[in-house]
Amino acid sequence: QVYVRESGGGLVQDGGSLRLSCVDSRRTFSNNGVGWFRQAPGKEREFVAAINWNGGTPVYADSVKGRFTISRDTTKTAVYLQMNALKPEDTAVYYCAVARSAIGSSNTGSYRYWGQGTQVTVSA
Repeated sequence: QVYVRESGGGLVQDGGSLRLSCVDSRRTFSNNGVGWFRQAPGKEREFVAAINWNGGTPVYADSVKGRFTISRDTTKTAVYLQMNALKPEDTAVYYCAVARSAIGSSNTGSYRYWGQGTQVTVSA
């Protein structure tokens, strides 16, 4: 059973914006770190951004710094990824993952639950 669900993907033009959302149907990730990862066709899954349980100290991949912002709502039942100034190279399936601990990191092994992904396509 899939507990983690992403939404908000779609097709956008170069320079456009999208906001991805991640929710956990078990409502248990309020005490856990959450991360976003992406996988483009023919490439390995890569880290995008992560946030701790309390919303502090977000971390980003160098490729998205200054363009993407990760946040969680005050009830800690949802995590968002605001993506601005999108580029064609951002095209990928974006996955949300819930960490095993309170810390969100770039290490895929530190995540316990994964969503099924949402497609983001940026046209040139």
